Amino acid sequence: MRHDYRIIDRRLLEVDDPSANVAVYVQPTEAERRYLVEELRIDDHTFASALDPDELSRLEFEPEHFALIYKRPRNYSGKEQFLFRVSSAGLFLFKGRLIVVMPEEQSLLDGNPVVRVQSVPGVMLTILARSIIHFREHLKGISMVSDELQKEINRSMENRHLINMFALQKSLVYYVNSISSNGALLEKLKNNAAKIGLGTEEIEFLDDIIIENNQCYKQAEMYSNILASLMDARASIVSNNLNVLMKTLNIITIAIMVPTLVVSVFSMNVALPLQEHRFAFWIILGLALGSAVAFMTYWHRRKW
Repeated sequence: MRHDYRIIDRRLLEVDDPSANVAVYVQPTEAERRYLVEELRIDDHTFASALDPDELSRLEFEPEHFALIYKRPRNYSGKEQFLFRVSSAGLFLFKGRLIVVMPEEQSLLDGNPVVRVQSVPGVMLTILARSIIHFREHLKGISMVSDELQKEINRSMENRHLINMFALQKSLVYYVNSISSNGALLEKLKNNAAKIGLGTEEIEFLDDIIIENNQCYKQAEMYSNILASLMDARASIVSNNLNVLMKTLNIITIAIMVPTLVVSVFSMNVALPLQEHRFAFWIILGLALGSAVAFMTYWHRRKW
């Protein structure tokens, strides 16, 4: 699917014009792939990298354009079971034109189509900036979900809550690697700003993007370290809670077995003391109760 955008009054607006400044291809068809590879001479391997979620961010120089592969968060759905994934996308900067290749339908500027831009390279930088904002918003969501899961783990020892925490931890590992990869891309982009044709304002904007990306990386790394530490602590707490539960069950079991033993002795089918006594039943019942009380007192004094 193709979407066309044009810069009008420093705003990027969607238009129905094949000659627009910015063309976005979402899940390109075979015909669109042939057009991009054969007509625009986009390298076939680079084109495939834009749709590969495992591809690292990078900048490549081609005879007629510049190719950027960058990382961005995927749209989250409830079916993911608390696993936040990342995807790759491609930016192909020609003279006066930008081609964007994406593996899934996403808003180009994440729901903010009135962002001020003044050039095609500025649109490219804005897309990279919105990707960083998208990462940061997901990190806030992961933090909130993590807090809720911790409360559930405190109330329950069900495995599904721990499994969800493991999924969040895995997501943060993906995010840390992706944000770090984007950071390397931005640094390389800055080093080649003159070659790409970035103006003074665009270079200043790129500096701001690099700062935002570094802050986002540190935030993701901090969340990842905290969650990893919490996972170890929660596993120990769950194990300790299980030990306490087993201890309580053992106390109850032994407390029941002691009076049962007393009653069983006097239930033997042989001659026994007190069998002719008219208060034998109450005496045996008292002995059973007394043995249970004595056991619990002994257990309490030993602080077991």
